[in-house]
Amino acid sequence: MRLSRANLSALTNNVARPAAQGVTNGRIVHLGIGAFHRAHQAIYTQDGSTPDDGWRITGVSLRSPAVRDALNPQDGLYTVTEQSNGVASTRLVTVIDNVLVAPENPEAVIAVLAAHDTHIVTLTVTEKGYYRDTATGRLLVSDPAIENDVRGNSPQTIYGFLSAALALRRRAGAGGLTLISCDNLSGNGTLLLNLLLEFLDGRDDGLAEWARGHIRAPDTMVDRIVPATTAADRAFVASAIGVEDAGAIMTEPFRQWVIEDSFAGPRPQWENAGAQIVADVAPFELAKLRLLNASHSTLAYAGLQLQYDYVHQAIADPVLRDFVVAQMAEAVPTLIAAPGLDARAYITAILARFANADLHHRLDQIAMDGSQKLPQRWVATVTERFAAGQASPCHLLSVAAWIAYTADAPAIADDPLQARYAAIWAEAAGDVPLAVQRLVGELGLFGPELRQCPAFIATLAGAVAAWQQDGPGVALRAATKADGG
Repeated sequence: MRLSRANLSALTNNVARPAAQGVTNGRIVHLGIGAFHRAHQAIYTQDGSTPDDGWRITGVSLRSPAVRDALNPQDGLYTVTEQSNGVASTRLVTVIDNVLVAPENPEAVIAVLAAHDTHIVTLTVTEKGYYRDTATGRLLVSDPAIENDVRGNSPQTIYGFLSAALALRRRAGAGGLTLISCDNLSGNGTLLLNLLLEFLDGRDDGLAEWARGHIRAPDTMVDRIVPATTAADRAFVASAIGVEDAGAIMTEPFRQWVIEDSFAGPRPQWENAGAQIVADVAPFELAKLRLLNASHSTLAYAGLQLQYDYVHQAIADPVLRDFVVAQMAEAVPTLIAAPGLDARAYITAILARFANADLHHRLDQIAMDGSQKLPQRWVATVTERFAAGQASPCHLLSVAAWIAYTADAPAIADDPLQARYAAIWAEAAGDVPLAVQRLVGELGLFGPELRQCPAFIATLAGAVAAWQQDGPGVALRAATKADGG
């Protein structure tokens, strides 16, 4: 028996159910619906709704029909199971009412974005979904998908869909929108709005000027570890809840959402569900990027080369754990002090979360799209410390581990620059310093301070060579000692 509204009575009593929702005051459209959104923003929206102030979510998959096929036959219902140290608790989520697949029905996506009762658009489209040129920070206008949308063809990117919907909203007097990026990008709301306006500025109908007066895009910080659900997870959930759930999500108890107080219209009372509505997200965002996300990437690239598959396995390696702790200590002086932000306590919590063996968080999942993540997670810290005359042995070795990882480009996790890695390593023909020089100089991931510093490039090349020759364990121990660990 499959989960659905008709089969709710078959759920076991240990499944927590939400209070009945009466009035629906607004709609959220989520672009890029996946496991993270369903374990994070959807939970906050459900918990922030009341019988008198309810909200619904329409999900949009920009590529695959998998989530639609999992949720729509279940009337949008699914369960979220929190696991930690052998204890599991499961709750029912009912806030999603429909999932659309954009390539199959772009008109339906545009219509729901333009609807009068839609006030908010949330996004989890990953870093590459913003089509940002990492070298300039501008819109990647040369990308074929952007070129397609600029020509006004059936949309393929978030900008094409938003542009078409905003034109309809302006014409119908439907009002503006709050666009909320939930991706791990520095200043994600500001970035999204700037790129959207750059896209709209190419039109000659004044839509960009209208958008400037009607669109808000608050910066946010999101945090929750949500591994990909496996067949074994779904079998575990089915045995626990009494029905099959094709949309089952497994996650940790921890969750965090910090949102800048900048909205274009109505919104759910997310703060009632534990979200923090603040004047400045930057200190929280920076701490997450440079402590949690940076450590995640380190565990991914080093851990995979140490033959680990999961985060909890990698952090259980004492050498790798000591290295990660030393790397976080390196980053702490670059953080912004803020009330309620205790770096030492945050690091302790991060290590405990990583060690949760109940969450099978795959390292190759974290390793995906490395070129889009590393500038914020590692390179910015190295650059700041470099400008202050400070060495960053742990961060530099993490970069070296990633570079060594790219040497096997055909076998690595998906990355938009994968073909470039393969070409550079092939043309270098075993010359590591040459490969490193080209990777630093040609990919747009490093600023001029580092690109134009021969000493930095030489040191990095030496670290890559040592990693490849001596092995990860020796290199990690050496860097930890160099950092004072």
